[in-house]
Amino acid sequence: MTAARETAAPAAERPTVLIVEDESTLAEVLADNLVDEGYRVEVARDGTSGRRSWRADKPDLVVLDVMLPGMNGYELCETMRQEGDATPVLFLSARGLPDDRVRGLQAGGDDYLPKPFHLPEFLLRVSNLLKRKGWGAPAGSELAFGGHRVDFRAWTAQLADGRRELLGERELALLELLASRPGQVVSRDEILDEVWGEDPFPSSRTLERLVTRLRRLFEPDPETPIYFHTVWGAGYRFTPDGEETVP
Repeated sequence: MTAARETAAPAAERPTVLIVEDESTLAEVLADNLVDEGYRVEVARDGTSGRRSWRADKPDLVVLDVMLPGMNGYELCETMRQEGDATPVLFLSARGLPDDRVRGLQAGGDDYLPKPFHLPEFLLRVSNLLKRKGWGAPAGSELAFGGHRVDFRAWTAQLADGRRELLGERELALLELLASRPGQVVSRDEILDEVWGEDPFPSSRTLERLVTRLRRLFEPDPETPIYFHTVWGAGYRFTPDGEETVP
C-alpha cells in the first residue's frame, strides 16, 4: 500500500521522493519533514508495494529501508537496477557496519545512512542526491558563460571551441556553488561543506586540482584565469563575464 503527501506547489515543479519503510512512525516523520522541505512524497510499507510504486510513479529519489517484509531493500534495489532503472537510492538501516554499507552500494545504492540518524543529516543527503539529478541546479539547470554552456542535468559541458566534455560530480557541485554566488568569494570551508557534504574532507591539493580541472576546461588561458579566481587565504571567486586577475 502506498500513500502520497502533497504541498501547495504544482507537482511538476517538485521532485518526488518514494519512502519504502515498514516502521510506520519513522515513515511518518520522514514524510512530514520532506513535505515541509517542499518535496512530493510517496510511502510504501513493504518491498513488494515499494517495487510496484517505484515502477508506476517513477520517483526522483528512493529512500529505502533494508529490512522489509516481502522483499528486502537490497533485493528491491538490485531488481530495479537489473531493469535499467538508475533512480538515486538512499539506504536506511539499523545495520551500520562497513560490510553492510558495502553490501548496499553493491546492490546499486547511492548512499547509506545507518539508524539512528539526525534529521538534518538525512535531509542534507536527500538534497545532495537530488542535485545529482539536476534538481536545484542554477539558471534552469543550465549555465552559460564565455561561449560555454553547462547542462547540469546531463552532466556535460558544451565548450566554446565545440568540444563536448563530461563533468564529474564534484566538478558540477563546485561549479554550481560558485555560479550561485557570482563575483563573491566562497570560502574553502564552505566549499568543503557543500561539495563533500558528509564524505571525508579531501586534502587542500585535491580541491586545488578540482579548480585546475575547471580552468583547463573553461579558461582561454588556464595560467591566467579570468573566470575562476583564487583569493589567497580566503577561497575562490567566479566571474561569469570574465575579469583579469590582478597580480
